[in-house]
Amino acid sequence: MRPAVSDTAADVPAGTTIPYPSGEPAAALHDGDALDVVVIGGGGAGLSAAVYAAIAGLRVAVIERTDRVGGTTAWTAGTTWVPGTHHAAEVDAADTRADAAAFLDAAVGPHAPAALRETFLDLGPEAVAVMEAGSSVQYVARKVHPDYLTQLPGSRLAGRALEPTTFDGARLGERLALVRDPLPEFTAFGGMSIERDDIGHLAGARPTEESRRHLLALRRAYRDAVAEHGRDTRRTMGNALIAGLLHTLDERRVPVLTRSEVTSVTRRQTGWDVLVDEDGTTRRVTARNLVIGSGGFNRHPGRRAALLPGLDVSWCPGAPGHTGQAHDLVDRLGGHYGTAGFAHTFYAPVSTRRREDGSWAVFPHFVMDRAKPHMVVVDQHGRRYVNEATSYHLFGKQMVMHEHEDPGSAAPSFLITDATGMWTYGLGMVRPFQRERALRRYLDDGYLVRADSLTELAERLDVPADNLERTIAHTNTSAARGEDPEFHRGLNDYQRFNGDPASETGHPNIAPVDGAPYFAVRIYPGDIGASTGFETDATAAVLGADGAPIGGVYAVGNDMQSVMGGTYPAPGITIGPGLVFAYAAVRAIVGGDPLPGAQTRRPLAGW
Repeated sequence: MRPAVSDTAADVPAGTTIPYPSGEPAAALHDGDALDVVVIGGGGAGLSAAVYAAIAGLRVAVIERTDRVGGTTAWTAGTTWVPGTHHAAEVDAADTRADAAAFLDAAVGPHAPAALRETFLDLGPEAVAVMEAGSSVQYVARKVHPDYLTQLPGSRLAGRALEPTTFDGARLGERLALVRDPLPEFTAFGGMSIERDDIGHLAGARPTEESRRHLLALRRAYRDAVAEHGRDTRRTMGNALIAGLLHTLDERRVPVLTRSEVTSVTRRQTGWDVLVDEDGTTRRVTARNLVIGSGGFNRHPGRRAALLPGLDVSWCPGAPGHTGQAHDLVDRLGGHYGTAGFAHTFYAPVSTRRREDGSWAVFPHFVMDRAKPHMVVVDQHGRRYVNEATSYHLFGKQMVMHEHEDPGSAAPSFLITDATGMWTYGLGMVRPFQRERALRRYLDDGYLVRADSLTELAERLDVPADNLERTIAHTNTSAARGEDPEFHRGLNDYQRFNGDPASETGHPNIAPVDGAPYFAVRIYPGDIGASTGFETDATAAVLGADGAPIGGVYAVGNDMQSVMGGTYPAPGITIGPGLVFAYAAVRAIVGGDPLPGAQTRRPLAGW
């Protein structure tokens, strides 16, 4: 078994205290401190809860097991799905609360309580307004950023998915080292952070001269930042979100402990006695409330074996911190997992490759390759079984179902393209516009497979050659007409959006795989984040066996049974609810009133 994915720059020594940019010592947690809130977990949802608590004037501390904050959120695009905010009006989104509710009802249905959806839609715009008014985090909406299930009633092509704006990490000073670095596979020029607009320039989707100027400016800024600060300070996407949250907590003097864990929680009359181990030093503090945001169960051996049988942990692209240890604590307090979800985790097809430092890269195939023309996916029998352009969650779920129905057939599967597809779109970690010489390192280590014929490719992949040739020939016949009668690629607007409108067939997702050399990568069903978590009410309060809240215990992010019920209807449906229910929890802790800043932005008209 391959080792789990590791941090790529673990250069924060044990016991290190990194001062604020002002030179002041970092806020500390002391033995005997009395707090209003202890947040367990320093990922996106946990840090958001801490920021909201600080905005509300509460005494709060964050306890994070790893040496970095950010969790998996720091490795993502940071997309935050919250319908009805003022940002929707900025992109002229013709949206209504009724349409958003209809969309979620159709997508989620009985897999999660309707009351959670109502709260999510009611509080979402307020949560975003408070965050922007009281923190260093700001958002933007794009003209086109579609829901995934755009065939459902109430779906929208824009306005609901928000992206964090770029953050200047130099504002954090040395404490930028506490933010989990972006994955190398999602950076450029040896470590430079990129955001969505940069991708178009890197992929050749923009005019050459415009892209040249844009990329030269980025490289200069990156070079200067490394020379001055020792690392890239331009933080983008999920990394920008985490950096902005940490900066806010630093400004508000909130203790953020890394290499720390809560080892014991005991009920007391007015809250909880909490034992915190910080790198071998134990402190006892009291807290009126606990907010659990530890990232989910995915790396807890027992829970993973029970909920995700057959899914190798080496296929998980999540950050290393979500071990589920905090879940063991909540179990002892009387919490229990929800049971109505469509899936226990959110899925994506992934490919894996060993990095030069010996760690394993786990690369999620979200949008860059499989939805494009000249692509096809086959199982180990050499046969198609899935719509290559469907959402990554449904794709991964189909892989798991196929594997269960025909063990040994889908893990791995093979994502195949031809010479045109490789040059134009790349494949997994292999970027487009690479000459054959540049492909050599991927071929030498076995990540990429190349062949001059389909027969040779089948031999290298160890699949039946007659089946593969028959599959490709059959698929190409309809693909030449821009059609896919069997699996219906391009079923909805989302799938077509991720394709290429310049496809020679006139269909953005479909073109024949018919020009040697052929290339393939092995893909596996990866779990990108837990959907099953602790059952809560609409304030994110954890429920006991009797269905009543356990007083003073809240679960947010992937520790909470998902409001989406294991479905994945749109981009950012983990980070968005993580933000909103973090807000709901703190709002409940302070008595249910809106937090300061709630009136600074009006929600979309009709909300």
